[in-house]
Amino acid sequence: MIHVPTAPWAHVAFDLAAWSAGAATGLALYRWRLADAGRRIAAVTGPGYFAVLALGAAAGAWAAGSLNTWRGPAPEISHSVAGALVGAIVTVELYKAARGLRGSTGTLFVGAFAAGAAVGRWGCLFAGLPDRTYGTPTSLPWAVDLGDGVGRHPVQVYESLAMAAFLAVYAWGLAKRAPWAVRRGFYAMCVWYGGQRFGWEFLKPYPTLVGPLNLFHLLSGGLVVYGVVNFVRDLACARAGAPQVRALSVPRPDDQSL
Repeated sequence: MIHVPTAPWAHVAFDLAAWSAGAATGLALYRWRLADAGRRIAAVTGPGYFAVLALGAAAGAWAAGSLNTWRGPAPEISHSVAGALVGAIVTVELYKAARGLRGSTGTLFVGAFAAGAAVGRWGCLFAGLPDRTYGTPTSLPWAVDLGDGVGRHPVQVYESLAMAAFLAVYAWGLAKRAPWAVRRGFYAMCVWYGGQRFGWEFLKPYPTLVGPLNLFHLLSGGLVVYGVVNFVRDLACARAGAPQVRALSVPRPDDQSL
């Protein structure tokens, strides 16, 4: 069993590190491979896009985190990165529907999210038991003791390593200019993040909602479905020669038959 020193301030410190790592990674990937895609997306999304995304992410983060903890033995206000991702997706998709946009607009955020999750999860680990993101007890050699003498699954480390692995594969895909990374990277990230998170949730003592599934199982499963459906749909559009992001054509009076 591995003893892990913990402190409440660790979460804030790693949150700042995660934001910095995410911003630096996103900027580096933009300058390296994604500048053209970024300009195409910015040309059709409009200035309200980022405001809607930010509001959705904030609302989703606090809603999901709080709903989960309120069902536990010590209800409190909390936040969740999975909730932030889901909230951002919901509001952005509504925004795109209102503006008649089709295609992925999340390309620029893939590297930033993956890097931020990989770094930020260590803050959850070093914050210890009060953070309430710890794993269930286990006797595995790499079990962690967060101060109560109980060996637990280091689920935070599992998720961090999973997202670091995705980031490495994603960067390789960008280096090869692979269409799945350049054009459908956001959908691939949703599938990967949702899939690995769904698995780790079985190793957390969260209150269940449906059978053995907790709130984050449902959110993670939704991310996988969203990613798969849109990945396949965009692949079909690419084979048909459709552009990555486009606005729907709206018939004008001159276009209508008399």
